[in-house]
Amino acid sequence: MEQNPLTLPSGEKRVLLHCCCAPCAASIIRRMLDSGLDVTVFFYNPNIYPRSEYEHRKSELVRYVQKVRIPFVDADYDDQQWLEMTRGRGEDPERGERCNLCFDMRLQKAAAYAAKEGFKVFTTTLGISRWKDLEQVTRAGRRAAKLFPGLVYWEHNWRLQGGTDQMEQIAKEENFYRQRYCGCLYSLRESIKRSLPKDPAP
Repeated sequence: MEQNPLTLPSGEKRVLLHCCCAPCAASIIRRMLDSGLDVTVFFYNPNIYPRSEYEHRKSELVRYVQKVRIPFVDADYDDQQWLEMTRGRGEDPERGERCNLCFDMRLQKAAAYAAKEGFKVFTTTLGISRWKDLEQVTRAGRRAAKLFPGLVYWEHNWRLQGGTDQMEQIAKEENFYRQRYCGCLYSLRESIKRSLPKDPAP
């Protein structure tokens, strides 16, 4: 499916893109570059567990960012703060309040960096993932933007115009590592539970 050129709010050309992983980010980055946008990638994902998984996802994203020659900002690992923030939320369902807290933490960090560095627009790759509730992500982006006057959260649905299919295609072309769970300790536990053989019926 042919994709229309992207247009940032208020005619801006510069955008900060919070990225969670290479498979989700690559198609979005490609669309932005094809549309002539000036994109900087921001990596802040303290939810990812364990540390080896975090480093693997980051290295795959860095590999792609270097290939397309755009700036990469590493906000580094901050897992203890994330664990403290989500303490007592281990039984929350996926897409529940724990996810709200997680999105707020990550997108507020991105928004703060955007405001500090003079970006007028920021957005995230989180909404393209099948693991995520797009509206939940969008609400978190709006909340983050409100903390910084003059900053806009770009509410674009990256799944439209064949975005999901392009994401899969580029991930295969680039031979990206494909994770099998959302990222956090709790989603890993759920993934393991789902993979266990079920007891046979009596």
